[in-house]
Amino acid sequence: MNVVDRINTALRKVPIWVLYTIGALWPAWLLYQAATGAMGVEPIKALEHALGELGLQALILGLAITPLRAIAGVNLIRFRRAIGVLTFYFIAAHLLVWLVLDVQILSEIWKDILKRPYITVGMVGFLLMTPLAITSNNWSVRKLGPSWRKLHRLVYPTVILGGVHYVMVGKTWEAEPLVYMAVILTLLGWRVVQARKKSKSRRQTVARATRVAP
Repeated sequence: MNVVDRINTALRKVPIWVLYTIGALWPAWLLYQAATGAMGVEPIKALEHALGELGLQALILGLAITPLRAIAGVNLIRFRRAIGVLTFYFIAAHLLVWLVLDVQILSEIWKDILKRPYITVGMVGFLLMTPLAITSNNWSVRKLGPSWRKLHRLVYPTVILGGVHYVMVGKTWEAEPLVYMAVILTLLGWRVVQARKKSKSRRQTVARATRVAP
């Protein structure tokens, strides 16, 4: 048994609820750190940043599941739904901290959304993500049929907006957000290449079938 087989065997033994539990508790742990002064002199900003970054990391992890299986053989498919739901949870917590602990004043929230482009971009990304979270259940998959897969392609503009939001938050060309953006573009680029390969293969199959037809 090679290393990848060992990893996949170990992953199959991990119950999904473990991931949900760790993911659900992680923002609470960050909140505790902020409340106890472990996040520096600006704990609200630090908490907001940590939750946003956690959400973007989870979003990227969800996007990486397919290429990870195709390229490295590591199979995280059974965790995909949990990662998607937790991503929404992290981003919602990030938004909630901004609304409740940072801005606080309702009239200022709308002004901030309109005035600051990085907030506008982040809000659009969150709105795109919302139907994905709502339909992340078996009932929706059955009801929507093939439309479910099309709907969940919203994850692509969502992750781009998430990366752009992070770059814009820095106000300067900071290295870390740019690395995140590079990873996002690489993962999306891989999907474009694979889609083109599949399309080309289908065209060749149709062409061969047409040639042999009487």
